[in-house]
Amino acid sequence: MQNRTTLLPAFAFGFLAVAIGAFGAHGLKPFMDAYQLSIFETASRYHFYHSLALLAVAFLPRSNFTNYISWCFVIGIVLFSGSLYLLSLKTLLHIEHWKFLGLITPIGGLFFMAGWLLGFLQVIKNK
Repeated sequence: MQNRTTLLPAFAFGFLAVAIGAFGAHGLKPFMDAYQLSIFETASRYHFYHSLALLAVAFLPRSNFTNYISWCFVIGIVLFSGSLYLLSLKTLLHIEHWKFLGLITPIGGLFFMAGWLLGFLQVIKNK
């Protein structure tokens, strides 16, 4: 069996990506303007892409790299997609005063990039 500690969050985040995306598309759409909806869709898209990437990591040869890759994708999903979900819903949730959300998103993006870079290095390392 592949690494359970990578498979479990991959499937959990995949489930959440579908559930949150569907909820946004059907339940929240009437309450969002076009800009808010585009932010939500970006969050959902990156959430799902990186859930699949995390799933792929479970099938790489085990190493310290794969642990770091997994953590980078998990942290990236939480920070990048999570902050964008909140930014898109800040009016609805009455959290307009949470100015720090815009600063969190690029940090999550850096974690995504780090995960991809580490994956690249993992492949080079295992010729």
